[in-house]
Amino acid sequence: MRILSIGKILHHDKLDITSIEESLLSSHPNMEAYDYIIINGGDGTIRRVLKHIHTLDTLPPFILNPTGSFNVVAKLHQVPKVDKVLELLANGKTPVTNTQQIYRLNDEVFLFSAGNMGDLQHIFLSETLRFGLMEQGIGKYILALLFLFPVHLVMTPFMLMSKRRFFIFTPAGFIKKFGSFYGEVKEMHIDLKNGHNLIELDGDIVTINESTLNIKPFGSIQILGKISDTGNT
Repeated sequence: MRILSIGKILHHDKLDITSIEESLLSSHPNMEAYDYIIINGGDGTIRRVLKHIHTLDTLPPFILNPTGSFNVVAKLHQVPKVDKVLELLANGKTPVTNTQQIYRLNDEVFLFSAGNMGDLQHIFLSETLRFGLMEQGIGKYILALLFLFPVHLVMTPFMLMSKRRFFIFTPAGFIKKFGSFYGEVKEMHIDLKNGHNLIELDGDIVTINESTLNIKPFGSIQILGKISDTGNT
C-alpha cells in the first residue's frame, strides 16, 4: 500500500508514506500509483490539489487532515483523526468512503462554494486580517463579518436580483435556487460583462480572465469518512 501525504510530513511504522509540499504536486510523478492521498490543510487546499490531479483517469480516495479555519468538507463527511485512519489501514482494514461531488467553473474546480457576492468580500477582508493573533482560527472571519454586516444588509437584496452576481453553497441544497443564490448546481452560464473577474472558490479567491462563466457538475471524489465503533474490513 502506497500513501501520498500533501502538505505535511507523516510517518507510520507499518505504512509506506511519501510526503511532499503542495507546491511540488504538479511535478510529482506516478500519481495513479498511490492507494490513498492525504490532504493536510483546509478546504482551499483540497480544491487546489484537485485542480492539479482531477484529470487523472482514476483518483485515489482522499484522507483529510483538516487544519484550516472552517474545514467544511471535513465536517460534512465527519472525517476522523488522521492517526486513527492510518492505524486502521495498517491493521488491514478499510474505512467507509463517502462521495463528494466536484464542480467545474471554466478551468477551475470547486467542491461546495463559489461566488462573487458577499462571500467574495468576506473572504478578501478575512485574508487581509490573517496576521498576528488572528493568523489561525476563525477570529478573522468573525471580525470580517462584523465589519461587513452593514454592507451585506444593504447590498444583498440587490445582489440577489442581479444576473451578474451569484453565490453557490451546496451544503444548503435544500434551497434549490433563490434569486442568484444556488444550493444546487446544474449546468449554468453566467455573463459577467467583464473580462477580469475575482471569484471565491471554496474560500480561495481566483482571477477569471473571461466574461462568461460556465459552471457544471464534474465528477466526484471519494473521502474516507466516519469510522464506526466496530471498524470496517
